[in-house]
Amino acid sequence: MFVNFLDYKLKAKDGQLVKLGRFFPSSKTCSCCGHLVDELTLNVREWDCPKCGKRHDRDGNAALNIRNEGIRILSNDGGNPVVAVPRRSKTNKPRMWKGICQ
Repeated sequence: MFVNFLDYKLKAKDGQLVKLGRFFPSSKTCSCCGHLVDELTLNVREWDCPKCGKRHDRDGNAALNIRNEGIRILSNDGGNPVVAVPRRSKTNKPRMWKGICQ
């Protein structure tokens, strides 16, 4: 019901609803460096990325990953799947997006 309402409202504003797969690893993927954590049980609400050291709130991190995946899909115009690879800066450190990864 909510998804139908959201789709209806977006169409009225010339928007587009992007649906991600049920098993998209939004909570288990570091939104800073893209590292995928092997196991993350539902009772873990905060976790530290073993690759870049960023501390994540599970829900906030998932929201960023869902947003980024939606943008990636829309920028590909919904066509063939694209493999996203995190970029590295010249110093080989994870990029900082608007203070998120500090």
